[in-house]
Amino acid sequence: MRELWLRSWRQDRLLGRVLKNSSYLFASSVIGAVLSIVTANLLGVAVFGILGVLTSFVTNVKHLFSFRMGEVIVKYMGESLARGELDRAGAVVKAAMLVEALTNIAAFVCLALVAPFAATYIAKDPATTPLFMMYGVSILTGLTTETSTGVLQVTNHYRSQALINLLQSILVAALIGWAYLTDGGLMMVLSAYLIGKIILGFGPIALSFFWLPRVLGPGWLRAPFSLLPPKRELLRFAINTNFSSTINLIARDGEVSWVSFFFGPLAAGYFKTALAIITLIVMPINPLISTSFPEITRAFASRSWARLRSLLQRVTLVAGAWTGAVAIGLILIGRQVLFTEWTLFGRTFHVYSSEYLPAHQVLLVLLVGYGFANIFFWNRPLLLAEGHAGFPLKVSFWAMLAKVALAFILIIGFGAGYMVEAVLLSGYFVVTVGLNVWRGLLEINRAETSTRLQGQGEPEGEPAV
Repeated sequence: MRELWLRSWRQDRLLGRVLKNSSYLFASSVIGAVLSIVTANLLGVAVFGILGVLTSFVTNVKHLFSFRMGEVIVKYMGESLARGELDRAGAVVKAAMLVEALTNIAAFVCLALVAPFAATYIAKDPATTPLFMMYGVSILTGLTTETSTGVLQVTNHYRSQALINLLQSILVAALIGWAYLTDGGLMMVLSAYLIGKIILGFGPIALSFFWLPRVLGPGWLRAPFSLLPPKRELLRFAINTNFSSTINLIARDGEVSWVSFFFGPLAAGYFKTALAIITLIVMPINPLISTSFPEITRAFASRSWARLRSLLQRVTLVAGAWTGAVAIGLILIGRQVLFTEWTLFGRTFHVYSSEYLPAHQVLLVLLVGYGFANIFFWNRPLLLAEGHAGFPLKVSFWAMLAKVALAFILIIGFGAGYMVEAVLLSGYFVVTVGLNVWRGLLEINRAETSTRLQGQGEPEGEPAV
């Protein structure tokens, strides 16, 4: 029985493809985690918090205007390619690039207008206004990055994407290392991260224009917009993903900015440190999100229910095993390893200096929510593949309103400390992910029942693993 079970895992080509593609994106994530530690020790807690505010605020302004064109491409270009409709796929890509370019230009204009406010009330230093605009250049150098990344995912060119990530990580690591050796300040570090963002923005665009003619034909740019999927359906999907991104910005991705707004850069530094350590958990799983989404979409579209269930079960076990192992390590020895000095071969070392110790409490609280979301990382991709983009939007919206309302009530009304933000964020993850998982599995059962009533089974050539 055990040998049969192991053999089924080894022979699961769908799972193997997902894990293989994810491994290509892993190396740069490792380097990124190390860079965060080096940067934290170089800048100190307060300045590290300001760096977090700068980078996260600019990224969030970009996301505010984003329609997540990568997801639009995965769904609609992927469906078109599966049906052999190359001209329709070309029209989808062209429309997505045009919309994304226009929204990114609008995002940069918005950043120019709100940068003084962000510098004064979030970074707590009006002198940082030019730094917001400096890092904002990354928005303009990635005009169609989301669309291009989606193209690379659909055409299964993960190695090309991973190579870009790895090269930029190595370059940024060298620049941060130089800053560390020369006692460089915030400007030098921010410049290094900006260079990395420029490479990450422009690289996928260049690669997509290299591969698109080979996949869709040399005339793909001439595909007429009349071939696009129903405009209402396409617009609804894009708007839903944009609202979802905006909600995430307020409820999740803007956490460092929220903490800095309420408690100042020092507390923001603790949160940014805790979130950087959480990367140890999400680091191997994040690539699974982008690589499993196309496979989930294909399996659902082809009504391959056994394959879909098998994929979900097995990636959940993989994510759960990793998350559990790292979580146990962080709980048992995280404080000793990460935040205290230790001696090895007669020399004293530390990962984070003792001034970062308050971040450990934040880390343990965030571990609950991020761990839960990490294990069930497929919750939203499954609903998108099922055509229910509106459900996670509604769940996230109401959970976001509750989180923000509780934050103002507890922090301003009752004077609660910054730990309440960590509790609220973890609660947000547990509630939203839990409801999405429930609805996604429910829809699989409904679709499978409908298929059986129509007398349709697993497609030929698609083994039920």
